[in-house]
Amino acid sequence: MSKKSSLSAAAAFDSSRRKFLSNCCAGVGMTGMLSALSSLRLMGGAASPNNGPVTPKTAGAVASDYKALVCVFLGGGNDANNLIIPTGSGYAGYASARSNLAIPSAAVLSLSPKTPDGRTFGLHPSMAEFNTLFGSGKAALLANAGTLVYPTTKSHYNARSVPLPPQLFSHSDQQVQWQHSVPDKPTTTGWGGRTADLLNAFNTSDQISMSISLAGKNTFQVGAKVSQYAINTSGAVSLSGSTSSATSLDGIRFKAQKDIFAQSQSTLFETAFASATGDAIVSADLLNTVLAASPAITTVFPNTSAGNQLKMAARLIGASPTLGLKRQVFFVQLGGWDTHAAQLVNTDPVNGTHAGLLAQISQAVNAFYNATIELGVANQVTTFTASDFGRTYRSNGDGSDHGWGSHHFIVGGAVNGTNHYG
Repeated sequence: MSKKSSLSAAAAFDSSRRKFLSNCCAGVGMTGMLSALSSLRLMGGAASPNNGPVTPKTAGAVASDYKALVCVFLGGGNDANNLIIPTGSGYAGYASARSNLAIPSAAVLSLSPKTPDGRTFGLHPSMAEFNTLFGSGKAALLANAGTLVYPTTKSHYNARSVPLPPQLFSHSDQQVQWQHSVPDKPTTTGWGGRTADLLNAFNTSDQISMSISLAGKNTFQVGAKVSQYAINTSGAVSLSGSTSSATSLDGIRFKAQKDIFAQSQSTLFETAFASATGDAIVSADLLNTVLAASPAITTVFPNTSAGNQLKMAARLIGASPTLGLKRQVFFVQLGGWDTHAAQLVNTDPVNGTHAGLLAQISQAVNAFYNATIELGVANQVTTFTASDFGRTYRSNGDGSDHGWGSHHFIVGGAVNGTNHYG
């Protein structure tokens, strides 16, 4: 990723870079994302590209407070050129370049950052809830962020004269690079996983992993020491008809299953399978029992994919004292953002496919923030978006194609909000 030492070099070709940004929205590097999240002081050195084991500086110490990081991944590549929209004198250029994708100026939600730079911007009309969070100081925008190995102009890119992130416009490759944050060499861990490796010693129990995914296996949470634990929006996945809390046949099944998996096996494969499965049914039973006993959250969440995932994340945060977790990392994902030919519905950019996705995220993240207020941890939980890449500024007639950098947002009580960064 980009380093501080690269920033002075970037200034020398700022003019060329701005021209490049206007065409393909090139990124300035994910370092900006990590800096913006440092208000929680959760990162430390956890996002270092060192793939070896990482050890907390205060290993063995138990934290007195609680903190969580929530990654909301927009799978497919969000067209954030319609998330943050130039207004005023900048709108004409935006409307000309975006053509049929342009949001009508009258529909754009105005933004009033605390530190304006002479230009004005607005938000997509589907982002009403986020706009309120931004105005109240609980959200910030991070502009032009993306994978970057070295400061790059359009000329550099065309000549391939500087190192570039590999496979820039490949969904799978860029998803992995965003999630492991090491664009210039292979790596086996994600930066969320490295964060967990660094901070796991602050938890009082490791019966349930501090890295929980609501969207299946991902690169972001792969650690050298801490394994990610995938559950669904109903809780941990368990074997049917098996729970230790039952006093009838279900309880008998649960004990029998544990006994079977605890037996000696004849091969290494069988031994590993039995151990993993036995641990899984015990962990699932523990988590589901704790969730069932935890007080219900009264905050109303939208009944959507993003809403249900974030509702479960909120429930897990509420259960964290019982689970002995002082630090947690969550992964949530919403797909459908690959809008080559499906960005519009009946040529309507305000109510099209992309607009519906933005509304789902805005409403779900807003409900999640309200839930953290209810739980008393709003200042200890930071939520941020990430995505494969941005998209082309110019329309392809039906939607937008793969680009490079993108715009993202960060939400939480500790965020220095009502501002643009990057």
